[in-house]
Amino acid sequence: MELTHHASDTPVDEIVGHLRAHGYAIIDDLAPAPLLDAFADEVSPFLNTVRAGGDDYNGRFTRRVGSLIARCPAARTLVMDPTALAVARGFLDHVTAVQLHLTQLIAIAPGETRQKPHRDQMAFDYFAFPADYHAQCNTMWALTDFSAENGATHIAPDTSTLSDAEAELRAEAQAEMRRGSVLFYDGKVLHGGGANHSDSERMGINITYSVGWVRQEENQFVSCPPDIARTLDDDLLRLMGYQQGAYALGYVGDLQDPLAALRGEYGEALLIADTPNRSAAHRDFVSGLERLEAQSDVRP
Repeated sequence: MELTHHASDTPVDEIVGHLRAHGYAIIDDLAPAPLLDAFADEVSPFLNTVRAGGDDYNGRFTRRVGSLIARCPAARTLVMDPTALAVARGFLDHVTAVQLHLTQLIAIAPGETRQKPHRDQMAFDYFAFPADYHAQCNTMWALTDFSAENGATHIAPDTSTLSDAEAELRAEAQAEMRRGSVLFYDGKVLHGGGANHSDSERMGINITYSVGWVRQEENQFVSCPPDIARTLDDDLLRLMGYQQGAYALGYVGDLQDPLAALRGEYGEALLIADTPNRSAAHRDFVSGLERLEAQSDVRP
């Protein structure tokens, strides 16, 4: 079984459609080599000091490096990649705000065994989301070539709506792709890291986006200290969580916008941020509140 690959100039709607239909999508050659080279140099000191996992699931020959926003400026460019962000926001267009869920380099060394197949949305305390509700959109950028021999990610297409027992019977394939390509996969599809039978590490950059109302897997506010956060662009900060996750979620103090609070701009309260995914239903809800407030001196 072979997985479908898309060219880097494929329309975003087509990528989103494939992701919705099959639980995954692959875009070839999206990240330029100089950007990946810069990231590899930036992450190297941290990779050299981190230990491998302590169990079979995390990988006894697998090293993971997080806090990539603070540690690796090149990772910020990947997080904000226009195509990747457009796919994530298009896939999660049922919510008001999309946020950065986690950043992580995953380096699978020779000798690693295959990871147990799983669904990433189990991180939300195994909450039984409806079959048609997606809470996250994952990406895995190939920092090295991904091959069947070095542990390319296993994907079982079309398993997002199946039970575990049904999904385990479905055919699967490995996401073999060239350096600079990116694999998208939803939080429900059955997948897992592959075994590395080669003589070199398989390195992938896992960047995940989620709906704005869930708790982030990687705590962005601690992973990226305020003194570094204040040097970042507003759009990246909003994606990291310095925004309203939905109506009344995430404000600071006296109903203040979190980005304004980070910047020290303690002016007029900004309860609702105008986010790219702000839905028509949400706008109608806000408009209704504004009409009520205009008709009465009593505020909710």
